[in-house]
Amino acid sequence: MRHTPRYLMTDPDEVKRLIRGNAWATFVSPASTGLVASHYPAILDEEADGITIISHFGRPDEIAHELGQHEILVIVQGPHDYVSPSWYAPGDVIPTWNHVTAHLYGTPEILGDDENYEMLGRLTDHFEQHHAGGRSLADDEEGTRRVAKGTVGLRMSVDRFDARAKLSQNKAPDVAANVIAHLDERNPGLADEMRRARSEPPQA
Repeated sequence: MRHTPRYLMTDPDEVKRLIRGNAWATFVSPASTGLVASHYPAILDEEADGITIISHFGRPDEIAHELGQHEILVIVQGPHDYVSPSWYAPGDVIPTWNHVTAHLYGTPEILGDDENYEMLGRLTDHFEQHHAGGRSLADDEEGTRRVAKGTVGLRMSVDRFDARAKLSQNKAPDVAANVIAHLDERNPGLADEMRRARSEPPQA
């Protein structure tokens, strides 16, 4: 990503917050056959030190990625949207795109069958907890263990990250406030990220 000091996100806790709120990730591998990209859910391993994510690949995707043999890039994309210059003062005609994005780098550890099943259970529970009558893999362990054999689980300790929160920090307070007001109507998550960047409380 472009190196603009005012947009750098260097706090690991902020990167963790981004991952917690945006679980759909892009996995990019420099395989011997060329670049390979796939998309899977990824959540934080809250019990690990530093930033560690857990996820799974559907077979045979792990072969195409040569998973576990080299460093990969995992892209986590938070709220983002087009910012129209019509929201600025008259005469300003240059648009932009506000976003919160993190690039995570590390070499995945491939999980064994039992660890993979446990991880899939954690993934399922993570998302099902928000649903009334949520389901668990334990509801049909025999069947879900059979299906789990079609997946490959991974744990990746993040060795380094490159993150940006580009949120109109280069604009005057009144201009940024107008951008926030427009985004409240179409992208409240991004509007709240802008408020956070300006140390303002999120909208109720």
